[in-house]
Amino acid sequence: MQIIKHPGFEDEKIMKKSLDLLLVDRNNEFRELADVIGIPKTTPGWEFIILKFCLDFRDCFVAWSTKDGELDHNTIHKSMTLIRQLARGKKSMTDLAHWENLSYTLAEEYSAVYKRLR
Repeated sequence: MQIIKHPGFEDEKIMKKSLDLLLVDRNNEFRELADVIGIPKTTPGWEFIILKFCLDFRDCFVAWSTKDGELDHNTIHKSMTLIRQLARGKKSMTDLAHWENLSYTLAEEYSAVYKRLR
């Protein structure tokens, strides 16, 4: 199992079980997102790579939507890099928004499953 280091997710057994439960219903979305980002599905642990991408994207989305604080340079750079990965080859903002929403939704669903199992 590949370890995901992300704030709020410490227990590896629960992380793996949460991902397995999410993949039961969302396996197609993970596969499509892997194709969009360019992660080969033959790579060992590709599901964890997609999950990490989604969790990072959610963090960036939350940071950009927070009105109170100033964003540091690293957060801005990370956000732009993630968006650039999703935008590669897209012909419209609607396509990009679809993949952004899917990434965010997968991260939120994973967080909900993880919290239930904890």
